[in-house]
Amino acid sequence: MDDYGSYDALGLADLIKRGEVTALEVVDAAISAIEQINPGLNALIYETFDHARGQVAEGVPDGPFHGVPYAIKELGSMWQGQPQTSCCPYFRDVVAQKDSVLNQRLKEAGVILVGSTNAPEMGWALTTEPAMYGRTNNPWKEGISPGGSSGGAAAAVAARLLPVAEASDGAGSIRGPASQCGLVGLKPCRGRTTRAPFEADFFYGGAQFLCVSRTVRDTAAFLDVTAGSLPGDPYNTPPPARPWREEVGADPGRLRIGFTTTAPHDRAVHPELVEAVVATADLLAELGHQVEEHALAVDADEVWRVYTQVVAVQNAMVFDQAAQRIGRSVAADDVAPTVFATIERGRSLSGVQHSIDVERVRVFSREIASDLAAYDVYLTPTLTQPPRPFGFWDMSEPDYDAYNAKWTDGVYLFLFNVSGQPAMSLPLHWSADGLPIGVQLVGRPTDEATLIRVAAQLEAVRPWIDQRPPVSA
Repeated sequence: MDDYGSYDALGLADLIKRGEVTALEVVDAAISAIEQINPGLNALIYETFDHARGQVAEGVPDGPFHGVPYAIKELGSMWQGQPQTSCCPYFRDVVAQKDSVLNQRLKEAGVILVGSTNAPEMGWALTTEPAMYGRTNNPWKEGISPGGSSGGAAAAVAARLLPVAEASDGAGSIRGPASQCGLVGLKPCRGRTTRAPFEADFFYGGAQFLCVSRTVRDTAAFLDVTAGSLPGDPYNTPPPARPWREEVGADPGRLRIGFTTTAPHDRAVHPELVEAVVATADLLAELGHQVEEHALAVDADEVWRVYTQVVAVQNAMVFDQAAQRIGRSVAADDVAPTVFATIERGRSLSGVQHSIDVERVRVFSREIASDLAAYDVYLTPTLTQPPRPFGFWDMSEPDYDAYNAKWTDGVYLFLFNVSGQPAMSLPLHWSADGLPIGVQLVGRPTDEATLIRVAAQLEAVRPWIDQRPPVSA
């Protein structure tokens, strides 16, 4: 396993199934990489090495990720017996009492848990530097953020500690880190995965769980394993016509693709990110697609203002429900100032105002999806600016609106949390100083299949799997 880091998740599973290596040898290779690299990276904040070896000893299910080392994100994920702190001191002693349905499905698919990855406190940042666990470094360059909130997961996968790791996205938290770390990051469509057993919905379908990976096929297979609602879930999302894994390599046909390099607010997009989108649009045209420019017709600032009102109420709900379990209400010194400001904003809004905000978010959803209805795929920058240095996202800010005003970097992220459309960041460009730059493909509502076909087509002609950061196993 000297070349452990050169395989994606399905590649490792195939080696094990063919008997070329054992699951224990693969797990030990992952542990060795983590022990060597993670102390300087701080991507994993909990290590479950004994648990991982115990999983192997008990027998690994013969699923698509048979024996694949894996990590959950320390934010809302439930793996029985593992910490569930959300990187927040108020939840310091919380341990998951049972598995989420998603993690049950992943266990049945054969993943082996080796740890939990770092995230910003309560996930509300486009970086990963929580006071509770310290910052996660970007393996591509010292001093810049790996993104957030799935920054720990992205750093771990980019540095080849793991082939795939859990990620989640309520305002860009899969796609942003994927862009900043040179990975594939798909936010599924609204309702694609269940939040069972303890939650039915979060951010009214805006928040979705999936993964970050190094290949389109791993992401497609991960979606196959985890997708599927339960009876009574709030969204009736249709299942795919066939497994998403079968879309990898399938001919997408000639598609109508829109693209933009103009942000739907009054801030400019960095020239290197514009270059990335234009180059990808040209490549898609060379591949035979009909490509045309189309600027989004939406007031992004107003969408963000209303969405963050909804987010504040939902976060206040989380803390008020948790008080029953923890035994006391949250106090200002239990959380970062930004988080406490979020709670206070949520508590200040009336039920009528919240209902108005939810209805407005749903209307915005329809407006965004309708604006793009002519296109099979819509191409945007993933972010509007290159990766920020540490300290830019400062959760000591007590003004909720001032903090959220910095989220303009992620305007092409949160719009599609609001619309519920599937959106995927791909590592198709590198900056002049060698940093990854993601471009984003947005699909029609519920149509991950077309995104996966196009992403695989781009991966085939502009492969990125061999792009390694300076810090890697």
